Amino acid sequence: MAPQALPAAVGLNLALAVVASSNVPLLLLDRDLSVIAASRSFCRTFQIEPDQVPGCAFAALGKGEWNVPQLIGLLNATASSFAQVENYEMDLVRDGRSNRHLILNASKLDYADDVRLILAVADWTEAKIAEKIKDDLIKDKDVLLQELHHRVANSLQIIASVLMQSARKVQSEESRTHLVNAHQRVMSVASLQKQLAASRLGDVELRPYLTALCDSIGASMIQDREKILLEVKADDALTTADTSVSLGLIVTELVINALKHAFPLERKGRISVGYQTQKADWTLSVTDDGVGMPKEPHTAKGGLGTSIVQALAKQLGATISVACANPGTKVSIAYAHPPGPVRQPAALGAV
Repeated sequence: MAPQALPAAVGLNLALAVVASSNVPLLLLDRDLSVIAASRSFCRTFQIEPDQVPGCAFAALGKGEWNVPQLIGLLNATASSFAQVENYEMDLVRDGRSNRHLILNASKLDYADDVRLILAVADWTEAKIAEKIKDDLIKDKDVLLQELHHRVANSLQIIASVLMQSARKVQSEESRTHLVNAHQRVMSVASLQKQLAASRLGDVELRPYLTALCDSIGASMIQDREKILLEVKADDALTTADTSVSLGLIVTELVINALKHAFPLERKGRISVGYQTQKADWTLSVTDDGVGMPKEPHTAKGGLGTSIVQALAKQLGATISVACANPGTKVSIAYAHPPGPVRQPAALGAV
C-alpha cells in the first residue's frame, strides 16, 4: 500500500520545524511558489532580511535576482509532479555584489490536499573558484614542463653539435672515437627529451614512443636506410614517463651497439625492437640479424653502453639475457613482478 499523506497541519508544522532548525539554506514554498518559511542560514548567506521573506513570492526575493525563468518553470513542474529539481546549477547575479554559483535541489511534500515544496540551496562559489585555480595551476605546470623539455632538448643538441665539431678537429683516432660516442649518447638523450615534450604528461604509450625514438636514431646513424632496416614491434602498452625514459635509454644503447658491431663491411640487415606485456610482466628486446656474438664472448670487455644497460635494468628490477638469434643476436630485458600485489617496476632517476 502507498503511504498516506500526512494531515496538512501536522505536515506543515513538521516542515516548519525542519526549516527552522536547519544549518543549511532552505526554503519552504507553497503551490504558488510563495515563501512560507526560510532558514536563518538562507537569509544570512544571501543577505535577505528575515522579516521580508514569509509571504514573499520566490521570484521577488531580494531584488528579483531569483526570478530565473528556467528555475521557476522547474519549480512549477515539480509542484505538479511533472519534474524534480536535482543538482540544478545557476549563477545568482546581484547588483553591487559578487556573483554566486549555486546548486539547488527541490522536493515536493504532499499534505493531504495541499502541496509544499522544500528547496535546498548550496553555495559552491568558493569550491568553483578553487577548482578553477587548481585547473589553471595544472595547465601552467604542464606548459612550463613542456617548455623545460624543449629547452633541455635544444641545449643537448647544441652540446652534441660541439662534440661533433671537436671530433672532426682532433688528430687522435682514440679521442675522435670517444667524442663520437659521446655525441651519439647526447643525441639519444635529446631525442628522448623531444618525445617526452611531444607526449602528454602521465602515462606514455610505448609503441609510438619507441617508434619515434628509433626513427630519430636511424636518421642520425644509418647512412643508407635501404641497407639497414630499424623497426618496432610493440603491443599497446602504457607506462610512466620516468619508466619510459629508462626503457628509451636501454633501447638507444642496444640499437647503437647493434649498428656499430652487427653489420661490418656495409652488410645489409635488420634490427627489431620489441616490447610485450602480460599483466604486470614485460619484456623489452633488441634483435639483429647481423654477424652474431663473438665465439668467445667472455674474453670481450663490456664498454660504457653495457654498463649503462646493466644499471638501468637493475634499477628497473629486470634481468638481462643475451642469445643467438640465428643469425644475429637478441638481447632481452625482462621484468617479472614478485608474488603478491601487482606493482609497477621502479623507474630510474638519473644516470
